[in-house]
Amino acid sequence: MKSNLAPGNNSPSLRAMDSTFNPGTDSRSGSERMAEKQKRREAVRKWKSVVANFQTPVRWKANWQVFNTIGGYVALWLLMSWTLTVSWWLTVSLAILAGGFLVRAFIIFHDCGHGSFYKSRKANNFWGYITGVLTFTPYQLWTWEHSIHHQHSGDLEHRGIGDVWTLTVKEYEDSPRWRKFYYRLLRSPVVMFFLVPIFLFVFLQRFTNPKACSSKRISVWCTNLGLIAMSWGLIEIFGFIPWLIIQSTSITVAACSGVWLFYVQHQFEDTYWACGDDWDYTAAALQGSSFYKLPKILQWFSGNIGFHHIHHLSPKIPNYHLEKCHYSDSMFANVPTLSLRESLKSISCHLWDEESKKLISFRKLKRMNESVAPDIPANEAPETWPEIIAE
Repeated sequence: MKSNLAPGNNSPSLRAMDSTFNPGTDSRSGSERMAEKQKRREAVRKWKSVVANFQTPVRWKANWQVFNTIGGYVALWLLMSWTLTVSWWLTVSLAILAGGFLVRAFIIFHDCGHGSFYKSRKANNFWGYITGVLTFTPYQLWTWEHSIHHQHSGDLEHRGIGDVWTLTVKEYEDSPRWRKFYYRLLRSPVVMFFLVPIFLFVFLQRFTNPKACSSKRISVWCTNLGLIAMSWGLIEIFGFIPWLIIQSTSITVAACSGVWLFYVQHQFEDTYWACGDDWDYTAAALQGSSFYKLPKILQWFSGNIGFHHIHHLSPKIPNYHLEKCHYSDSMFANVPTLSLRESLKSISCHLWDEESKKLISFRKLKRMNESVAPDIPANEAPETWPEIIAE
């Protein structure tokens, strides 16, 4: 897995920010620490001045994305109404393609939630609701939960809302057996990338968050009503069974793809996690968010969200400006970069090791525990020792 932010990184701006992440282990003098803090402030000022050039929404670009994304999705449904009389295989293939358009629609939804897609708040809210219905996601509730993710991404003290559940090695080892089993089950590829996305988008998002305010809870019911109306209309046109197969296929493709994208953007070996005062917003953006370098066609369907480090620096940058911002300054040349092949390694990133500052696998933790196991003579070893090693 490619990550250029490991120790020894040659990027001056990132090195300046990295030097004060762990003040508890910093042996430098007070004057040296002050000098580094000044460099860090200068680096922050620099990236703020860079991203400011790309934060202004452009209406025609937003309109064009709405047309080619939602228009394309609607066109596919119209085409499938004809292919049903020709071939089920062709219809299902088009439903898979429609799932790709739903991923792109979700990025529009996402940008509307950040208020970055249009200048107009009304336009953002309108298209946010429409794309929310298409993607089975309540607009205002999701926007609130996602804002928490941006405020605390990479902060070990603020986990649990809008992120992928991640335990530290110590937390995992201190957990009871049932919690370890549940965590390992959740982290298995079939559950994480197939069952969880379906459960999240189709079922869980039909219910409110008890911590949310009334307006956020109302958005869930409004989305559910929109889903009922959309489903009823499509059933009237297609019939129940064809609608069920087409809709299930497209939303499954979109949900699984979306969860995978979100996962690899933060769950990779050399990502960033810190605790309390050690946490740093800039570091979380540039070290804890990957640049997912996808083929152009996949970049189009994913709405440029692979430039996730830029998005976390400034959520006010619309997706159609992310790529230009990335290539506008050399400070972004050394962010963690993942190719499609390299991203597959993230599947085995399970636990945050606070000593090595890396995400490690369950298998690596087992090897680490075996390597530090005391050398006890066979005649003195307790009967339960093999069970301890296995755990």
